[in-house]
Amino acid sequence: MDVNTAGLDSRTVARVAVALVVVALLVPVVGSALTYDADDRKPLKPGTVRSAADGPTVVSTQGYTFDGQVNPKKPARLVAAGPRADTQWTHRSADPGAWFFDVDPLPNGNLLVVSPRDGATVVYEFDPETDERVWEQRLPFEDTHDVDMLSEDELVVSHMRAWDAANETSDDRIAVYNLTTDEVTWTWYYRDHFPADTDEGMNADWSHTNDVDVLSDGRLLMSPRNFDQVLVVNRSTKNITMRLGSDDEYDVLREQHNPDYLVSENGTPTLLVADSGNNRIVEYAREDGSWTRTWSVGSDSLNWPRDADRLPNGNTLVTDTLNHRVVEITPTGEVVWEYYVTWGPYDAERVAHGDGSTGPTIRDMNASGTYDISGSAGLTPTGDARRGVPATVRGTFAGTPLAGPARSAATIWGHYGPWVRPVWMGSWDLAASALAGLLVVGWVGVELGRLGYRGWRRRVDATG
Repeated sequence: MDVNTAGLDSRTVARVAVALVVVALLVPVVGSALTYDADDRKPLKPGTVRSAADGPTVVSTQGYTFDGQVNPKKPARLVAAGPRADTQWTHRSADPGAWFFDVDPLPNGNLLVVSPRDGATVVYEFDPETDERVWEQRLPFEDTHDVDMLSEDELVVSHMRAWDAANETSDDRIAVYNLTTDEVTWTWYYRDHFPADTDEGMNADWSHTNDVDVLSDGRLLMSPRNFDQVLVVNRSTKNITMRLGSDDEYDVLREQHNPDYLVSENGTPTLLVADSGNNRIVEYAREDGSWTRTWSVGSDSLNWPRDADRLPNGNTLVTDTLNHRVVEITPTGEVVWEYYVTWGPYDAERVAHGDGSTGPTIRDMNASGTYDISGSAGLTPTGDARRGVPATVRGTFAGTPLAGPARSAATIWGHYGPWVRPVWMGSWDLAASALAGLLVVGWVGVELGRLGYRGWRRRVDATG
C-alpha cells in the first residue's frame, strides 16, 4: 500500500471514529426528546416526602421568555402543592408574555400576585377557589419582582430597571403607590444613598432591587441584588439603619434574593437570606454592631436559590430555582418535603403561615453551623435522578488544586445551562450535545483546512 492510500485510509478511519462518537453522544439526547411527555402537569411531581406539610404550598414560576418569544414547555404560572407534594391547582395568565415573581398569601385566603409584562407590571389579588382576579392594577414599572401591601389601599413597590436614558441616570427606587388616588406618594431612590460607581457604575439594571418587606415597626427591608447587600431603612427619616454586606463582598452575600427579618428570643436582629450567587441559604445575627454568620446550608447542592422562609416548626422552605424544586429542610439540612416544578420557581409560601418567615432563629434552636443538604430525590426536569454535571465536576476535583476553578466552572454551567437547554434535557444531555457540536465543528475545520492546503499546493505546483 503506497503512502497516499495509507493516508486516505487513516483519514477515513478518523472520520468514521468521529461520526461514531457524535452518534453515541446524541443517541441519549434523541431518546430524551422522543420519550419526553409534554403534558402540562407531568413535570409537577413530589420528590422526597418524609412528613406531610401543614397545608398547601403556593409556588410562583418565572417561566422562560426571550425577546418576546415564550417557550411553551417552560411556562410561567402559579402552582399549589398539597401536604404530600401533590399538585392541587395551576394558574396561568391570559397574557402569554407574562411572568410571575412574588406571591403573598393574604389574610382572607387569597393571593397577592406580581406579574410583569410588556414594560409594565400587573399586580392583582387572586382567588384560587374561583380562579379569578378580585382586583388588578397595572403599574407603569418595568419588570417589578416584588410588591407588598402596606395598607388596604397602598402598595410598596420595589421598582427596578428604572433607567433615565436621556440623563443616563438610574431611577431605581422603593415607592409607595396609592391604589385609590393612582399615584406614588413616597419614594426612596438608591442613587441618593449609593455612589454612582457602585456595581461598576449606573446602568439600565443598576440595583436590580428584587425585594421589599414591611417590618413590624414600619421600617422597610430591601434587597438591591446587584449591590450584594440587604438594607433596613427608616421610612420616616429615609436613613439606612442596618446593612448586611457590601458591593462585591462575595464572602458575605452574592446577588441575594428575598431576605427575611427575624428576632431571636433575646432580641437579637437576625437575617435569613437566599444567597443566590453563592448557591446557599445563610443566616446572620447582629451583635455589638456587627454581623455573625450563624448558619449556611446547601452550597454543594442548591442552584441559584431565590427564597427561604423559616417555618414555625423550625424547618426552612427553600425555593431552589435552577434545580426546579421547592424543599423543606431541617436545621441540619435534611429534606423532609420536596416538590418539583418547572420552570424556574421564584417564590414559595406555606399558605397557612402567611408571607415570609414566622419561625425561630437558628441560634434559638441551637443549630448553628454549616450543613450539606441530604435526602433529596435528586430529580431532573425529565424525571430521572441522575447526578448533574455541576455536582459531578465539583465532586471530582474536590480537595485538588483545581477545586477552585472547577467550582467556578460548575457554577457558571449550573446557572446558565438550565436557561438555554430544552426542558426535556438533563444537564448531561446538554453536555453531550455541546461536546458533539464541538467535535463536528472541529472536524469541519480540519477538513476545510485540508482542502485549503490542497488548493494552495496546486497553485504552487502550477506556478512551478
